[in-house]
Parts: sequence; structure tokens; C-alpha cells
Amino acid sequence: MDIPGVFDISGWGVMFFLLMGLGAVAGFLAGLLGIGGGIILVPGFLFIFHMAGFESASLIHVCVGTSLAAIIPNSIMSAYSHWRRGGVDFSLVRDIGVGLVAGVAAGTMIAGYLPGAALVLVFSCALSVLAVMMVVNPARNRFFPALRAQPWPGLAGMGIGTISTMIGIGGGSLSVPFMSLCGLPVHRAIGTSAALGLVIAVPAAIGFVLIGWGMPDRPPFSLGYINIPAWAAVLPSSLLFVRAGVRVAHGVSVRNMRRIFALFLLVVALKMWVGAF
Repeated sequence: MDIPGVFDISGWGVMFFLLMGLGAVAGFLAGLLGIGGGIILVPGFLFIFHMAGFESASLIHVCVGTSLAAIIPNSIMSAYSHWRRGGVDFSLVRDIGVGLVAGVAAGTMIAGYLPGAALVLVFSCALSVLAVMMVVNPARNRFFPALRAQPWPGLAGMGIGTISTMIGIGGGSLSVPFMSLCGLPVHRAIGTSAALGLVIAVPAAIGFVLIGWGMPDRPPFSLGYINIPAWAAVLPSSLLFVRAGVRVAHGVSVRNMRRIFALFLLVVALKMWVGAF
């Protein structure tokens, strides 16, 4: 596909600069809150692509797929950093991960059938719910003394995997509250969530390559629904800032940052909701 003539070389330079900044924010939040960065990357990609002059019904699919691909190295770096601090529970990764894989398959198929406007609405609704969860902070509550035996972790993983794949996140925004409600300390929940993000992102990214293969009206240099230049632009800065987020997460309280971030999510969700009509 040809590069649109309305976007010259200098415009591409601005686009890459913005994408690098987007990657830095996403990487920092991935380490700080264990969220994988996808809830920042998807609306960020969408805004930057629109600004660059790309308009198509499948653009949101490209944003979700590229976000999932970007989450892979972020999750590796974040999970490794948390593991070094003893913050990853691999038994939970196994128990929840079984359901995650099935959920990823379901989420990929659903996303492939949904039109772009419908996927935008799904994302904006999910963003609103996640913002409320950020404010309520389930980590302050203990609904269960411990995580129940199978099939409950697997069923929870299936739901988390389905929703996360559809909206292009690593699952931390859902798995951290779930594990916190089951009594897992918040820092261990964040570290375990970072490892679970890898279980989601790898098969989901492959799925978005397959369902987007040969689809029309994608941005140039896209592999299925993954845009390679956008992925390459956010990768270095996101990896660089993941460790900074992890250091902050283990050193300070993140309560006020959660509230500010929740307000930001609501604003983004409202803008995407309005733009979908």
C-alpha cells in the first residue's frame, strides 16, 4: 500500500516522535500498575494515526493488534523485573493462564467479526469500567481469603483473556483487581499480572496477524493488523521506562496516581465514545 501523499517526510518524523513519547508513557505505566500499557497505546495509536491522515473502518483493529504486539516485550521486561524482587507467583500464572489461552482465542474471533465502530464502543465502555476500578481499588478489599481451586482461576482467566484481547491490553487492569480480591498482596498481584500479560499478548498478536491478513485500507507496512513502524517506534522508549515504573511501584504509594489516571481514562473513553458516532 502506498504512503498517503498528504503526509510528507517531516510529518512522518513528527509521527515517530509522538509514538516514542506514547511508548514511554505506556512503558512507565506497565511497570507501575502492571497494566501492560495497552489502555494507553490503543487510544494513542488511534489519535496519532488519525492525525497522520489514516482513516478506515479497520483502523481500530490495527491499533489493538499493534498494542498487543508492543505488550510482548513490555511484559517480558516488567515480569523479569518483578520476578527479581520476588513478585511473580508462577502457580497462579499456570492456573489462570490455562483459561487465558482459551479467552484469547475467543476474543480474537469476536474482534475479527466486529466492525470498527463497534470495537471502538467496546473499548470505550471497557475503559470506563477500568477507570472506576482504578478509583475503587479492589486491593483494599478481601472478598475471598484465598484464590479458589480450579475451575475458578481458569474461568476467570477465560474472561480476562477474552476482554483483554478484544481491547488490546495485557490483562493487568483486570487480573490485578481479581487477584487482589482473592487476598494476594498488591505488589505480588502486579508482578504476576505482568507475567500473565505475556500469556495473553503472544497468541493474541499472532491471531491479529492472521485475521488482518490481506484486509484492505490498513496503514502502510502493516503485517495483518499489526503496524510494524508504529510497533518499532514505541518499543525502545516503552522498554526503557518499564524499569522506572517498577522502581516507583516498589517504592511509593500509587493511590493518587491511580485516581489521576482514572480521570484520564474517563476523558479518553468519552472522546472515543463521541467519535464513534
